[in-house]
Amino acid sequence: MDTLGFLGPLGTHSEAAALHLNGLLDEPRELCAYPTIFQALLAVEEGQADGALVPVENSLEGSVNITLDALSAGDALTVTLELIWGVRNELMMKYPKERVRRIISHAQPLSQCRDYLKAHHATADLVAVSSTAEAARLVAESRPEDGCAAICTARAGELYGLYALAQDVQDTMANCTRFFLVERAGRSAPALRFAEEPAPEKLLVISQIDGKRAGSLCEVLQEFAVRGVNMLRIESRPARTKLGAYTFFFELEADAAEPLAASVEAVREKSIWLRTLGTFPVLTAANLKGASLWSSL
Repeated sequence: MDTLGFLGPLGTHSEAAALHLNGLLDEPRELCAYPTIFQALLAVEEGQADGALVPVENSLEGSVNITLDALSAGDALTVTLELIWGVRNELMMKYPKERVRRIISHAQPLSQCRDYLKAHHATADLVAVSSTAEAARLVAESRPEDGCAAICTARAGELYGLYALAQDVQDTMANCTRFFLVERAGRSAPALRFAEEPAPEKLLVISQIDGKRAGSLCEVLQEFAVRGVNMLRIESRPARTKLGAYTFFFELEADAAEPLAASVEAVREKSIWLRTLGTFPVLTAANLKGASLWSSL
């Protein structure tokens, strides 16, 4: 059986998204938790896992840099699917009758719930840990007098015997995270349990351009614009070679094959290096309010 890695431990949003995706696959995979996103992707690169579902962007907090950096580091990985996952956070305690003195969670949920925490628990100490599941574990081991609460998933609360003080404490119900299914280069997209497979909607391109030359980025963007290729997202990251060197991530709408291919080749000629990480469909999980089975871009 193929394996699917995710950011562990059990009870994280990443596990919830992986469980959802596994239910959509024609051939479900064995789920494997990894301590970090980097280790999950490294397992795929080294052949220890067949794929990994990793977060790439949150609608409130922005890009997940470790995912972008790992994708740009070599040519062994490809993206075969995107899953948009609605984030639902709950405030949970082991001793719900105690006053909340300390709130533990991953840094991103703490930020995603900033307004709620200010309105309802302004005096509580906020403690960032490695994951929401780790937060639930720590709260489960706390003493009543500690007044500890966790912002975590409902599943994490169930796993550690916690009680919900409040549900959906994120500042907006539109809070969602984009996940990439990352596999070794050369693998095709997994078969899904649909009567008709969703068509590829995006192409991911990574390139490094000469940022010292005036207008170099503008020239690259023009190659997409003049051919009518719709750019859905652009992101820059340090190239990790020297100060001032950057790589660029382009997510492009994949509805016109010939103009898309021509624009990528034109950008390649203007780049120090360029890699395409595959075209892929975009699925939207049913737990996202107003979601369809896959998104329309």
